[in-house]
Amino acid sequence: MMISPENYCEEYLREKDAKQILSIIRGLKNEMGHLKNIMEHPDYGTESKVCPSESVRLSCTREYLERAKQALVEVGGTYNPSRTELRTLDFISNVNHISKFTFSIGGFFGGYNTYIADLSGNELKFESKQGEASTPMKVFNKDGEPLTKESFLEGIRKLHMGEWKRSYSPERFGHMVLDGTQWEIEIEYDNGHRKVRFDGDNSYPYNFFDLQALFGVEEDCEN
Repeated sequence: MMISPENYCEEYLREKDAKQILSIIRGLKNEMGHLKNIMEHPDYGTESKVCPSESVRLSCTREYLERAKQALVEVGGTYNPSRTELRTLDFISNVNHISKFTFSIGGFFGGYNTYIADLSGNELKFESKQGEASTPMKVFNKDGEPLTKESFLEGIRKLHMGEWKRSYSPERFGHMVLDGTQWEIEIEYDNGHRKVRFDGDNSYPYNFFDLQALFGVEEDCEN
């Protein structure tokens, strides 16, 4: 069982100096990377489930990390974010300026499906495309209500996409897959921010299914 952020602070951060807290921060970041690698491995899900799950552990560790950063500042220390963390901060700070989110997934034999979220107006509009054919979509939240622009953007924030790799391949795990499923994401902004792109070939971010759920897309990839 994972402990609460408050209990974590009391047990691991209380009365620690800046050097000790920095060491704890490094350990937490390493743990997050380790958990992501587990969930992104092609064989993930084929073995017996553990409790708490890697997803829960990652969520809690992320909260512990934020508390550790706060504790560092409180003892007079300085935290220098990594390039990945700076990229994450940049992504989060520009979420409200996303004007178009395009998500494509498919394969050579089955064709590609493209899902587009248009946020350029006051209301969120979805459409799906297969080839040249375009169809308006209705996407709903967990309560069965139409997804709003605000709730869509909040869903994007929760994905922590700023932490994602720009490209995913099973080769980093020593796996080779022919054909299979490819995907691509392109994000456009209304404030001059450069486009952000992600892609993968039979390999996915640890929370890729959450992205599919946000678009109301069935989990048609294998992880």
